[in-house]
Amino acid sequence: MNAIPIPIVSSAWLERLQRRNQSNYSAIWQVLDQVKDPEVPVVSIWDLGILTDVSQVPSEQGICTVVTITPTYSGCPAMDAIRKAIGEVLTANEFTPYQVHTKLAPAWSTDSISPEGRKQLRDYGIAPPSTCCQHADGMTPEFGVECPHCGSSATKRISEFGSTACKALFQCQHCLEPFDYFKHL
Repeated sequence: MNAIPIPIVSSAWLERLQRRNQSNYSAIWQVLDQVKDPEVPVVSIWDLGILTDVSQVPSEQGICTVVTITPTYSGCPAMDAIRKAIGEVLTANEFTPYQVHTKLAPAWSTDSISPEGRKQLRDYGIAPPSTCCQHADGMTPEFGVECPHCGSSATKRISEFGSTACKALFQCQHCLEPFDYFKHL
């Protein structure tokens, strides 16, 4: 008999979801779902936890749409591309004028990634960050990250750094495929 996995949902994710569901700007949230992370183009900035809030405030030019984002790393090189993509989507859907604010505190955490974002990472060939207590020390594990290709846990870290600073490089000992692991923060 196979065990049915119990989905793990973090409080950071639930807080963001609750803020979105209680917002008066559902149309803007939905428009921003089109904005994908430039480094992982299958995951939206919402599902990756970068998009943290949406509001509208009066301005001299009318109602200004304010989008708040939190970078995954303070020096993340993708933030300029994300701001540009947000501006293009808001302009195309006539949510102008707009401002994009960067919020550094509280810092982004992998707990902000949605369950759908974790699935999308896995489907793209990137092992999502572990939510298991065995990695609670915050260090990248040396072994045992589930392979996104075959599901085996017989894996080994090859390098602390993968294709970007936020990923480590692993190799599966079962299917022999290399893969990125999105580091737990």
